Amino acid sequence: MAYHAAMDLQTDTDTYTLHRGTAPLLVSLPHDGTHVPDAIAARLTDAARRVPDTDWHVARLYAFARDLGASVLVPRHSRYVIDLNRGEDDVSLYPGQNTTGLCPLVRFSGEPVYRKGRVPDEAEVRSRVQRYWRPYHAALAGELARIRSAHGRAVLWEGHSIRGEVPFLFDGPLPDFNLGTAAGTSCSPALQKALEGVLAAQADYRWVANGRFKGGHITRHYGRPGEGVDAVQLELAQRTYMDEDSFAWDAERAARVQPLLRRLLETTLG
Repeated sequence: MAYHAAMDLQTDTDTYTLHRGTAPLLVSLPHDGTHVPDAIAARLTDAARRVPDTDWHVARLYAFARDLGASVLVPRHSRYVIDLNRGEDDVSLYPGQNTTGLCPLVRFSGEPVYRKGRVPDEAEVRSRVQRYWRPYHAALAGELARIRSAHGRAVLWEGHSIRGEVPFLFDGPLPDFNLGTAAGTSCSPALQKALEGVLAAQADYRWVANGRFKGGHITRHYGRPGEGVDAVQLELAQRTYMDEDSFAWDAERAARVQPLLRRLLETTLG
């Protein structure tokens, strides 16, 4: 079934942009944002002001999703302001392993985000949750509900990317494609098998399912296959579409990887 027509309906706020599509698919890109308000930026280290842990260019990478009829949700603010893929209770997603939190205090390198003595206190964290986190999640939940009402089902695709090697977080290089389904609980077994089949049928990129990245808060919280909502996270190694040192988009690499991304999204539509 084709879902190529767009609804031509978009919501722009000061915290996110939501494009509403016609297909039973929502692409959420919670770490695409780069904006840091001046009052917060003034407290960051010089290195952190470059927001190096951004999921660089993922909105551009997934721009084709609109042609498939997908809805697309993109935040404006950096994960250094608030990490939208963490629970507001800030419980660790990977107990016993190095990770970053709801308002990250350390970068993926393990180095500090804030200048000495300038970290946010709990009251500020709660204020950021109210100001930035809740609007995004309200939009996400509302769009999933709309899609499920219209189609009888909904698929949530969590688009992420990360440097291929981050010693602070994991040993050795990551595979190129890292599927996460909360160990098979956030989507139906049939969908996971179909997505794995797409990746197994190609030989250009290495992949794994539920390896180091099993899915963050959004995948785990919203994925309810028994209620008609499948959620899948893809953590893509940034070397597949950009230069990891300069953060520059690489058009040639992106053009090679986008057809595989498209096949994955098409697979979620059945």
